[in-house]
Amino acid sequence: MKRLSIRMLISLLTLSLLLTAASCTVIGGGIETYPQEETTDSVAADTQADTIPPSTDTQADSEAHTEAESSDKAPDFTVLDGEGNQVKLSDFFGKPIVLNFWASWCPPCKAELPDFEEACKKYDGRVTFLMVNLTDNQRETVDIAKSFIQSEGYTFPVYYDTAYEAATVYGVRSIPQTYFISAEGEPVAYATGMISAAQLEQGIGMIYSE
Repeated sequence: MKRLSIRMLISLLTLSLLLTAASCTVIGGGIETYPQEETTDSVAADTQADTIPPSTDTQADSEAHTEAESSDKAPDFTVLDGEGNQVKLSDFFGKPIVLNFWASWCPPCKAELPDFEEACKKYDGRVTFLMVNLTDNQRETVDIAKSFIQSEGYTFPVYYDTAYEAATVYGVRSIPQTYFISAEGEPVAYATGMISAAQLEQGIGMIYSE
């Protein structure tokens, strides 16, 4: 009876944590070429993501890339910079772009951010990093995100998707998500879930060469 009660308590606690964290899940991931074909080169990795909301089918992921696959250019969107000015993805065409979707409440996001910070410093002026914060004004606000960035000492540029326009355009169902876009504005590769420093370098290598 005691063993059963402990199991029930653990189950209830787990369910409570899942609900509080807005359905966190662990998924597999890696870098894949874009557009996705039936057979693609991918990097096997134990990656994690926080789902928004959870989804177990691949149809949503397929639909998320439809707009980009039907065009040579990556889908455009408008977000806000740190001063509240509107900026578009297309404003940065002309240099390779690393586009990352993240939030401060997302553990896998926070785990990979140091690698993005180092890469941003390494490729300063040669590769543009767009770290797009999913600012829902509930769990995540501009002030919360800014406070987190400041406390961690990150210097990469952060943009705020307060209207969820970027997330909608890219069909973001889980974070982190990273896209690698060529200087011509063409989507080249993407990764769903946390990626390693080596995978980040691999993705950058697909859009930039010395």
